[in-house]
Amino acid sequence: MHDGPAPELLTKRSLVTVSHAIERSALATAEDGPLVVIALFQRMPYFLRERERYARIAAGAAVTVVGLVGQTPPELPAGAYPVTLDDTEELAREWSVVALTPRFGASLVARDRREAVPADTLEQGRLFAGRWGFRRDEALHEVIRLRTQLGDRLPPAALTAIDQVLHRVRDLPATPGESRAEAALRLMADRAERAHRSGPGRHAEPVDGPPGLVDEPTLRRWTGMDGVTAAGTLPVALIGVRVGEPAGAPERFGRRSAAREAQAVIAALTAPLRPVDRAVRLTPDEYLLVLPALTRDEALAVAGQVHDCVAGLARSYPFVSFAVHTAVTVTDRRPLPVAEVRHAVEWAAREGVPVATVARETVASAAH
Repeated sequence: MHDGPAPELLTKRSLVTVSHAIERSALATAEDGPLVVIALFQRMPYFLRERERYARIAAGAAVTVVGLVGQTPPELPAGAYPVTLDDTEELAREWSVVALTPRFGASLVARDRREAVPADTLEQGRLFAGRWGFRRDEALHEVIRLRTQLGDRLPPAALTAIDQVLHRVRDLPATPGESRAEAALRLMADRAERAHRSGPGRHAEPVDGPPGLVDEPTLRRWTGMDGVTAAGTLPVALIGVRVGEPAGAPERFGRRSAAREAQAVIAALTAPLRPVDRAVRLTPDEYLLVLPALTRDEALAVAGQVHDCVAGLARSYPFVSFAVHTAVTVTDRRPLPVAEVRHAVEWAAREGVPVATVARETVASAAH
């Protein structure tokens, strides 16, 4: 991103809205060509959702460039050029869409922060830093930047087409009134985002349970298992927890007492959760905590808090001693490796390990 106004924080939901607006403008019938469109999608699943739209864009544009990490996009019509990005380069974390003609320009350039905020789904809450606008000269700067960074990976025909558009743009002044039109678009975008955030049922939690505790179908929807998501983007910590009574514990004092203890355990497990985190009860004594954007050390610290919070229940239930075993991993895999974490919790309980870690190759080991 070139020098200019300070980047703003954008959620994935906002990015999708602005991206679609730019793409729609590229599809509009107009006599201001030629048109160049450059889009960086990060990962293949995000592009596949928009593939048909980009086939239509490529049919009318002078040149269309699609960049993805690690994979070549499926075959596109003439005029569309795929670019493969390496996972370690800066452009791999960029979500960008730029459309430019001699009389029009629109651009969205955002960098993945690998963080998340509360939202209806984990994917929608992904956080980016960037800027967007409908000003031709801003789009001109971004096309020049991306042409420079991608140039050695584009064929001569694509570079020639881009350069022809750039030459035409430089010969013409920007259209008066761009700032007025952009101000109106920003107002509509901001109001749409606020309406979504304040709408009924947004980020709802169970009314009779602690914040963050959801059922399995809700967790499935929130983590994106039923929608479009991709590996290699947002890191997520998974903490599996098993809470039981050690062998030889005294008989329960009745169902009502056991129910109160179960509620106390759930409250203790969810106490360390942030607003963006979720927890689910998988079995009567097994739980899963899902915490976006944590490092391994931070996830282990949360596991330590869980042990401390559950241990603290002995002050309220002096005749009950809870045995707690946890398994921790931080992953950018999709779908999330829930089965591996549950297996590690089982191993930890069987081996008497308080905290086990799950490596990428899913081998459980004791945490030191």
